[in-house]
Amino acid sequence: MSEITLHELEKQYGETTAVEDVSVEIEDGELLCLLGPSGSGKSTTLRMIAGLETPTGGEISIDGDDVTDDPAYERTTSTVFQDWALFPHKTVRENVEFGLKMRGVPADEREQRAESMLERVQMTGYGEDDPTNLSGGQKQRVALARSLAVNPDVLLLDEPLSNLDKRLREDMQIELREIHEDLDETFVHVTHDQDEAFTLADRIGIMDQGELVQIGDPDEVYENPTNQFIESFLGDTNFVDARVTRTTGDAVYVDTELGTELVLPTDAEPAVDEGTALTLSLRPEILSIDQPSADGGTAADDTGEQLATDGSSRTAVTGTVENVIYRGSTVRYSADVDGTSMFAERTDASTGALSAGDRIRLEWNGADVLAFREDGTRVSL
Repeated sequence: MSEITLHELEKQYGETTAVEDVSVEIEDGELLCLLGPSGSGKSTTLRMIAGLETPTGGEISIDGDDVTDDPAYERTTSTVFQDWALFPHKTVRENVEFGLKMRGVPADEREQRAESMLERVQMTGYGEDDPTNLSGGQKQRVALARSLAVNPDVLLLDEPLSNLDKRLREDMQIELREIHEDLDETFVHVTHDQDEAFTLADRIGIMDQGELVQIGDPDEVYENPTNQFIESFLGDTNFVDARVTRTTGDAVYVDTELGTELVLPTDAEPAVDEGTALTLSLRPEILSIDQPSADGGTAADDTGEQLATDGSSRTAVTGTVENVIYRGSTVRYSADVDGTSMFAERTDASTGALSAGDRIRLEWNGADVLAFREDGTRVSL
């Protein structure tokens, strides 16, 4: 196991800044996922840890040793690449043995180690095969075995599952997690896939425009995103424009484009003033779905209304279903609410199904709503 420390790491290509002021401590035996969209700097950061890119500024240390300027072959790291990078003219076993051979390991020990790693990635019996005849999943397993064979202190994975189909990718995520738990080595895994990061990671570091904008446990970054970019990147949500109308000691009241006033409970003195423009996030999992009764009942009318006037933060709006998307065990409804498009999901698609053109009622608790300022920063409620 090894601890990795990045201190104010930077990388520039001419006038373009790919990575800027990245500082993080990666703990012994941790599986850290660097998550972000294409061009966010996550792969460049990984390549600098591997020694495949030279930082423009900052420091990289492994177990307290400064390796910033050390070449890749002098580092106790091994990298699995997105394109697998297998040698087509070598057998599967020869590919797995390659790193060991370069380190001068005797032939019998190389073969034994290679067979052990092939067994670990469920590729026993493929040693003499031509890698060009393997499936994508099998090639990925061989690439993983080759990187593990050299017994690295740090395994670096640069989107290694991105070329696999959905089912195989999900299977490999579970296997990678099990391998990490068995080996107890430090893994740094780069991905743009949110589900992959949440499946694998002990911690997730989210990158945007070259910066590490948040790092924490998976539940922490999901439940407490620090800005609107993170909220939008980590999953689908409904963003609703709003403006603060008044505040009290325990609530913020806002008018919204949904045609209704929302109550946002707060545990402290509100950090916003009357007139402040906000963007609210209403995640589909906080929305309950129903059909309004024929006479309206206690549900909202066409423009929406607060359910109660006693300080309750529960709110409901009604709209018209525009699209219904079935996803096996779930169904997603897209609806027009006073001219604003919203969506919600049911986990049981077989009950109470609505159709396009039906009226729909969406209800939620204001305590579950997240709020962001115009600059994207999170409002503390």
